[in-house]
Amino acid sequence: MTPFWIALQFLTVLPIELKTIPTAQQNGRAILFYPLVGLIIGGILFIVACLFAKLPVFLLATIIITLWIWITGGLHLDGLADTADAWVGGFGDKLRTLQIMKDPSCGPIGVLSLVIICLLKFALVYVLIEQHQTLFLVFVPSLGRIVPSILFLTTPYVREKGLGRSLTDHLPKTASWIITGFVLLLPLYWELQGLIAIISFLISLVYLRHLFVKRIGGITGDTVGAAIELSETVLLFAFVSSYFYLV
Repeated sequence: MTPFWIALQFLTVLPIELKTIPTAQQNGRAILFYPLVGLIIGGILFIVACLFAKLPVFLLATIIITLWIWITGGLHLDGLADTADAWVGGFGDKLRTLQIMKDPSCGPIGVLSLVIICLLKFALVYVLIEQHQTLFLVFVPSLGRIVPSILFLTTPYVREKGLGRSLTDHLPKTASWIITGFVLLLPLYWELQGLIAIISFLISLVYLRHLFVKRIGGITGDTVGAAIELSETVLLFAFVSSYFYLV
């Protein structure tokens, strides 16, 4: 179970203490448990939404977004900010883009990207609650956490060192594809609405992968984090907006 605890420690702020330093193989296998950790995150969001269902929708949506950011430690938001800064400041140059990504400071474009993505997610969660489809919140973080598997399985990792290199080299490919396929089927509980959301999710991920390969020749940890945030937002948007066209 060590890979599971590694995944839970890495993806959340829950107080998990590992008895030993993880090996490269354990880090690679941990990615298989990312979707399960996503389900745990989504389950917590759903339970909180149910417990405080009598609150005004605006307040409840604010609580959900705040909890979502807190429980993940803003991990992927950090990747989004670094990627946004690098994409604008890199001026199309690969080396400059990679250098900016390594800078721990957050520039104005990075801050703007965080504001926009958080506003979009807030609005989408607000509408999701209004539509009485809060159950979908359980699956959004899980789907977001199959993004690393898909990218690591299909895209070169451009840095020579780091956690991403360990994941790429030791990720169990067959098991990862099986888990990814299973998670992609979960939104079909909502039939056509869920299918539209999944197709939109996959199209956005393919497009993001294309952008990453075109600019830097592959992916980094920051671009994976950005892809998680953006694909989750597209998934929510497609699910929420399709409701109004299908009813």
